Amino acid sequence: MGIEMVNVVLDMKGLSCPRPLIGAKRMMDELSEGQVLLLVSDCPGTPDDLFAWAQQTGNRILKSEKMEDGGTGYHIQKGEAASRLKANVSLDIRGAVCPGPIVEAKKLLNGMQPGEVLRLVSDCPGVASDIGGWASATGMTLLETVEAGAGVHEFYIRKG
Repeated sequence: MGIEMVNVVLDMKGLSCPRPLIGAKRMMDELSEGQVLLLVSDCPGTPDDLFAWAQQTGNRILKSEKMEDGGTGYHIQKGEAASRLKANVSLDIRGAVCPGPIVEAKKLLNGMQPGEVLRLVSDCPGVASDIGGWASATGMTLLETVEAGAGVHEFYIRKG
């Protein structure tokens, strides 16, 4: 994804938190669904603030990268309300080690109706590489994987 995918650049270097997040929120309010804001910040608190805010608002952090002129660039996509996946059941299992997240997801999915969607939230490092194969092997469909924070992923799994 190159710079051509960015609709607006907001350089907030030199400003302390929460000002970069406040600036990003104001800019995102002006963007249309699917458009991308590149927020540049050198405040160490920005990643935590940004991921928490994105999770609450349905916006997505597409990627972050070190910028040549200092600071970190965060590519934030305005949430698409219509296509945002809705889960029938949510399982936040942060802190559980593998294979715990998949074992617990399987238990929940067994009690769900075909076509229903489970939102699994996990910070186990191995789960991201395991879940796709597990889902297809068990007749489930991994609809989407979202990086919800540093090392935290949300998996949207539809029962087959």
